[in-house]
Amino acid sequence: MKPAVFDHASPAELNDALALLAQPGAKPLSGGQSLSPMMNLRLVRPATLVDLKRLPGLRGVMATAEHIRFGAATTHAEIEDGVVPDPTNGLMPHVAHGIAYRAVRNRGTLGGSLAHADPAADWPSVMAALGATILTSQSRRIPAERFILAPFTTALQPGEIILAVEVPRLPPGARWGYCKINRKIGEFAKAIGIAIETPRRLLAGAVEGPPVLLDRAEDTATRLPQLDAAAQRLAGIAVRRALAMMEA
Repeated sequence: MKPAVFDHASPAELNDALALLAQPGAKPLSGGQSLSPMMNLRLVRPATLVDLKRLPGLRGVMATAEHIRFGAATTHAEIEDGVVPDPTNGLMPHVAHGIAYRAVRNRGTLGGSLAHADPAADWPSVMAALGATILTSQSRRIPAERFILAPFTTALQPGEIILAVEVPRLPPGARWGYCKINRKIGEFAKAIGIAIETPRRLLAGAVEGPPVLLDRAEDTATRLPQLDAAAQRLAGIAVRRALAMMEA
């Protein structure tokens, strides 16, 4: 199938983009790697796509002693290849390398993945586990663990977009474990488990809802009551494998 008819706008300035997004039926476009298939299936029918990826404020990084701020249009490939700094001792490049295939990683963006809010995507879980902060066009700072409210639903207000993602630096030598359970490499996950040594964090993700921070791997069933028993077990397996990877 092909998408329904739509207009395309490529504004040069952020204020112009926000004005366009305030119009009925407008939808932001970043990498388009998740949005385009949904449009082809006509699950989404925007009247206007507002192309954000060339906006200067959504590119580049800013480093401090405490964190790295990534522009929302930073691509998966730039993270994978080390074009941008890594504050996570290898976790973010490792995750980026496992997203889909290279053509998708060349175009897909960090901000676009978070705004799309598919629970089976990698970055929503990773950013929540890292304690990242989402910076928006309304000058809001939203903790990543509270950004996704439900599948494909975020804390963004109508017309609000992600400008950047602020990722804290892990301490030198801090270990991590990442387990994505899927049928084959590059697919969306059935379950994600993340373990970070310092600061100590455990997370279960890709579980038909927002990622969930845990105190213990054994807490998956009680913290994920909406899942059936099989899905709870899968989430628990992913978290335990992540822990084992971190501790190896």
